[in-house]
Amino acid sequence: MTETPPPSLGLLIADVFRLMRRRFDEKSKDTGLTRAQWQLLARLSKSEGINQAGLADLLDMEPMSVCRLVDRMEESGWVTRKPDPADRRARRLFLTQKARPALEDMKPVVMELFDEAMEGLDPSEREQLLAALTVVRANLARSNAQTAEYA
Repeated sequence: MTETPPPSLGLLIADVFRLMRRRFDEKSKDTGLTRAQWQLLARLSKSEGINQAGLADLLDMEPMSVCRLVDRMEESGWVTRKPDPADRRARRLFLTQKARPALEDMKPVVMELFDEAMEGLDPSEREQLLAALTVVRANLARSNAQTAEYA
C-alpha cells in the first residue's frame, strides 16, 4: 500500500487562500470594487495615515502597483492623500467618508465567508485554528525580520 504524504503546510494554506479569494470575489462582485481595492481599504482602515511604501508592504505588492491602485481609488473618491507634516515630500493615506460605510456594508459578507470556511468546526476548534495560525504567522514574520537584518 502506498502512503500518501500529508499536504504541506504551505500548499494547504495556499489552497485555502485561493478558495477564499474565489468565494470573496463571488460574494463581492456586485460592489463595483475589485479584491485588490477591498484589500487596500481593509488594510488602510487599520493603518490610516500610513504612506504608500508601508501600504505596499502590508499588501505584499510592488510600490508602483500600489501607487496606480491608490491613484484610481483617489480619483473615485475612496481614499485621499494628505501631506506628511514631518516630510514635505511624503504623503499619507486616509479613507474618505465614502469608504467607511462601504467597509461596514462588507462586514456581513466577510463574516458569511468566515462562517462558510469554518463550517464543521466547533467554537473551540475555530479558536485553536486561529491561535495556531497566529503563532505560525509570528514565527515566519520573526524569521523574515531576522533574515532582513543580515541582508
